Amino acid sequence: MDSFINFCNKQIHFITHGYGDAIVLLHGFLESLEIWTAFSNQLSKEFQVICIDLPGHGKSASLNDSHSMDLMADAVKAVLKFLEVQSCTMIGHSMGGYVTLAFAEKYPENLMGFGLFHSQSAADSEEAKTNRDRTIQLIENDRMGFIQLFIPDLFAPDNRRKFETKIQLLKKQASDTPKEGIIAALKGMKERPNRTSVLKTTKLPILYILGQEDARIPVDVALYQAREAKRCEVQILKNVGHMGYIEDESYTMNCIKYFALNCFSNTKN
Repeated sequence: MDSFINFCNKQIHFITHGYGDAIVLLHGFLESLEIWTAFSNQLSKEFQVICIDLPGHGKSASLNDSHSMDLMADAVKAVLKFLEVQSCTMIGHSMGGYVTLAFAEKYPENLMGFGLFHSQSAADSEEAKTNRDRTIQLIENDRMGFIQLFIPDLFAPDNRRKFETKIQLLKKQASDTPKEGIIAALKGMKERPNRTSVLKTTKLPILYILGQEDARIPVDVALYQAREAKRCEVQILKNVGHMGYIEDESYTMNCIKYFALNCFSNTKN
């Protein structure tokens, strides 16, 4: 099903494939639900897969000048309510992981487990906040120039030529993201709080998928956070940057599949 719901008097786009226990897949910054096509095609053989365009991305409208992670989590909750999904396993890539943590804090009763796919729980440092402001200025002055440089740098250096076709497709998808949506997301990420406390207090199983060559989410930072969790599985991908769903598609797909199966089987035993 390919559909829209009304949220805050604007349209939020989502698709669903398959039947059964629900997996929710959330994309990252400058992405859309289209990044999950291969995952959805495979996972929908065993699950109901729900992919959502976060506000200001894909076909979803921008809601205001700043999209907080809480606001995006509320949009995800609205989709699940519309679909009458009471429980799910949620996986968020990059910014989608920040949204997943906000959802876990606000709506833990709707989760069986959650995954941070090249993501982490800390707030932006002061340096990172300054860099967000600089990026906003870059977007204001040269949105396409920023996109052309930003996307390839998400991949491990040795993978950039190998996945050149995919990189060009990601650039095209990113170019369809309106300026206001990009800036609203940057502001929301800049303002997000530290949610390491969620890792410490939740009893839900957590999956970390990390890239050994990820310059944006260093492995040591994420591993330090993962130690705070009561129930945490960590997968470290060799020769992978920030884009494991492309750089190591088959392995990461299986990681998510078996993590979700374990989340749901634990409640049925």
